[in-house]
Amino acid sequence: MSRNLGTTSLRRKRRSADPMRSFDALPAPLRQWLAQATLPWSPASVRRVWNRARENGLNAEDALSLLSRAEARSLARDCFATPNQLSTNN
Repeated sequence: MSRNLGTTSLRRKRRSADPMRSFDALPAPLRQWLAQATLPWSPASVRRVWNRARENGLNAEDALSLLSRAEARSLARDCFATPNQLSTNN
């Protein structure tokens, strides 16, 4: 069966919640960022990073920047990532 995750060396996880319902519950700027993300983030993990950033006093733009940096670090660990993917969200 073909999957939409692409070729990656990163570990995959099972999800227990409905990902679409979780996605719809995210704040609008976070949904927009997630829709354009290079990696297949789960709504729960994105919300966790977002909430931590907001609790630390970051505004929405800075929180999204933090997510982009986290994604760049993950892509750098992925041995199958292409140079094009590494510069997508920087």
